Amino acid sequence: HMQHRSYQGKVLYLSDGQGEMGREIFYVTVHSDGTRTMRATCEMDDDHLLRDVVMTVDGHWYPVDAFVRLTIDEKFVGSTWYNFTDYSAECHGFTAADGRFDQHFVADKKIGFFGAHPVHGDAWGLARWKRDKEKAVSELGPIFSTSHLPNGGSGPKLEQTDHSLLRHKYIGREEISVPAGNFETEHFQFLVKDYPPIDIWALGSDCIPARLRWDLLNQTYDLVELSGDIQ
Repeated sequence: HMQHRSYQGKVLYLSDGQGEMGREIFYVTVHSDGTRTMRATCEMDDDHLLRDVVMTVDGHWYPVDAFVRLTIDEKFVGSTWYNFTDYSAECHGFTAADGRFDQHFVADKKIGFFGAHPVHGDAWGLARWKRDKEKAVSELGPIFSTSHLPNGGSGPKLEQTDHSLLRHKYIGREEISVPAGNFETEHFQFLVKDYPPIDIWALGSDCIPARLRWDLLNQTYDLVELSGDIQ
């Protein structure tokens, strides 16, 4: 008998005035020690972008490892493997533009968050906030992403973010209705310096995105399917 549970779902990327302009399918397994792995496929029609992500966090929601493959206009852009320890982040990758490369960073604090650009990965920021929730607005500590572009359309490389530029703020409990159902959610925001906030409504201890809204891209991301063993 396998000692893990799993769930899966689908998010639609909805552009203001245009409707569906992309989609994300995710499948997550959660092990008995709390380690969880997300497999997400992200498609953006307007950017002709396809991204495959496999990402693992430990039982305390700290990043462990990841793999990201990026295609734009049906052409290979890059494919990169990531590994995180308590105070280091490294990647080994290959991009069409630069060929093979390696990056290695050392941090003075435990690496708090890795942004690989699935919407579901952003919702995991709620769990990250809950570890630090005595602060109304908290910093994430050392943080990395695959790309500094809003759509994640570069690299994939290891991009360090000045964590003073990215904080999160807890708004409160809200009930929302999306095509996948009516959900009791927790509403929080990523506050990104010089950008409008990213609003996320996440559900359950699994921090599944029921809805995400970012005025920068004029897009709302709604959960349309959800099944499996959810907590």
